[in-house]
Amino acid sequence: MKSIKSAILQETEDWVAINKEAGLLSIPDREQSAPSLKDLLIAAYGTIFTVHRLDRETSGVILFAKNESSHQFLSKQFEERSTVKKYNGLVLGKVYEEEGIIDVPIGPHPGKPGQMTVVRKGKPSITLFKTLEAFPLYSWMEFTILTGRTHQIRVHMQHMGHPIVCDPYYGDGKPFLLSNIKKKFKLGKDVLEEKPLLNRLGLHASSLQFTDRDGKAIELHAPLPKDLRACLQQLEKQG
Repeated sequence: MKSIKSAILQETEDWVAINKEAGLLSIPDREQSAPSLKDLLIAAYGTIFTVHRLDRETSGVILFAKNESSHQFLSKQFEERSTVKKYNGLVLGKVYEEEGIIDVPIGPHPGKPGQMTVVRKGKPSITLFKTLEAFPLYSWMEFTILTGRTHQIRVHMQHMGHPIVCDPYYGDGKPFLLSNIKKKFKLGKDVLEEKPLLNRLGLHASSLQFTDRDGKAIELHAPLPKDLRACLQQLEKQG
């Protein structure tokens, strides 16, 4: 991340909202394998509290509290599901339903540590989806999650038969290439290998709504990153 300042979407004396880039951990992992967004915020602010998190490869809006009382106030809204969390995602295949609800329980995968799966005795998990644009091989979706399970959208879309593009756990993990959709694709002169338009999980936390401590409704929007914009532009161009 170039700088924390350039990634701030909005902040008050109580909280700071960041447009997280893909590939950056939200909070430190057990191995302390790489600097996290929380580490960068602690360096900038001194004290910071985790309110919620995004998967490492997911970009978009994430909220942190600046003090203990704000942390409790905001965390309660996430626990009580009074926040509205929306995501955009590029999925494999043409989704024919305009909108719908995926309501199937999610729990840890019995044979794959760190992965989740649809399981009868899992926790209740609800995802609303809208198909914004359907192309022959891909679909551009909007998701609203009513529960906050680990990898929820990714597991639910795998269950639906339309995994998120470039998902190494729940999809084929393959990058998004222009040659996949352009019929007469040719590599440029002296170019040995095609560069992917998208080489990370095709998921973006696009907006977050919550209530501030003074009762004010806050709505934050994170603009689409360059890689997802490029994919959409090419899909629309190729039809």
